[in-house]
Amino acid sequence: MKELQGAHVQMHEEAGLIDLGGGVKRRILSYNEYLMTVEVLFETGAEGAAHTHLHTQCTYVLSGKFRYTVNGQAVDLGPGDSIVVDPGQVHGTLCLEKGVLLDVFTPKRADFLS
Repeated sequence: MKELQGAHVQMHEEAGLIDLGGGVKRRILSYNEYLMTVEVLFETGAEGAAHTHLHTQCTYVLSGKFRYTVNGQAVDLGPGDSIVVDPGQVHGTLCLEKGVLLDVFTPKRADFLS
């Protein structure tokens, strides 16, 4: 990541793509201590298993179709749709049609960097 005075720049082609298995790949984009953007690529049928964390998460659907579940309630999302999940809520997703999500976390996901 390139540092500018008061800014952090991540060039897409320089951000490593991490294969998480099961048809899911993650690319960490720009971040600082307070905010992190992450691109997540899904194959059809791949799942982001139900989990919880202390971060507020906003997910924006760049492409594809997803069934997003929060605390047992599901909603189908497509391109242009978004959802914000409060800290501590059980959430996950099922990819209904190959696509890409943009996740934004606050604070940053330090666990993604280790």
